[in-house]
Amino acid sequence: MMPDFLASECTKRGPEARFHVLPVPLEATVSYGGGTAGGPAAILAASQQLEDWDGHSCPLEAGIHTCAAVDCSGGVEAALARIERATAAILAQKRLPVLLGGEHSASLGALRALARLRGNRSFGLIQIDAHADLREAYEGTKFSHACIARRAVDDLGLPLFQFGCRAFSGAEAEFRKHHPAIHFLDAADFAAAGFPEQLLPPEFPDEVYLSFDVDGLDPAVIRATGTPVPGGPGWRACLSFVQRALAGRKVLGFDVMELAPQAGDRVSDFAAAQLVYALMGIVQRNEART
Repeated sequence: MMPDFLASECTKRGPEARFHVLPVPLEATVSYGGGTAGGPAAILAASQQLEDWDGHSCPLEAGIHTCAAVDCSGGVEAALARIERATAAILAQKRLPVLLGGEHSASLGALRALARLRGNRSFGLIQIDAHADLREAYEGTKFSHACIARRAVDDLGLPLFQFGCRAFSGAEAEFRKHHPAIHFLDAADFAAAGFPEQLLPPEFPDEVYLSFDVDGLDPAVIRATGTPVPGGPGWRACLSFVQRALAGRKVLGFDVMELAPQAGDRVSDFAAAQLVYALMGIVQRNEART
């Protein structure tokens, strides 16, 4: 049985908690290294070693409730339907869903739940990732982890901003270059020039969902992931990006995906847990200012 997130410190863990952690141990379309099914359990176990103070505040004061893990058996489409229902249940309580992956395709379930709830009210997707994930289909399915951003843009009509990308096909590069709703700051451009004065375009929605694939970080930070790519932004750069991108915006939910635990690598598991908690802190402080 998985422990609650930061159960060692957090006493406000009931349904009234602000953050509702949803483990989604999906592993159906991984294409290189495996192990994402073990990601949520590893994050929850490592979270027991976190300190309550994240360097700026104590996010657990808002409350952290851990939901039962979603049943991800039966193929990716069946799992996505269950993830959508579980996310919708959290949203119906007016709480903030925090998905722990699991492969990145699981994010589509949460995005579908938000899109269904909001109807015609648009929101944006902010993605941190080594990969563009803009393939129409990969290895025989359009629900591959390599297609999550394409599904968000094409199927749900979401504006998209990507940070840290450094591995994608020529077709993906052309697609996003000519798509008016896709914006990006790639790893090489960030390394050369840092953050621009205007990070997200002025027309980008004020309400957003944040999807953080741990391979977006340089593998020196988290190496336990199925498709690691060198040359990525570091820990502080990624958190600085999140702070800048979310400033003044309302976060509808977020996820941390693609941890694939490896025996003997506690660093990656702990870093992923620390990342989840750091993102909670950024959201908490941002809400206090807006």
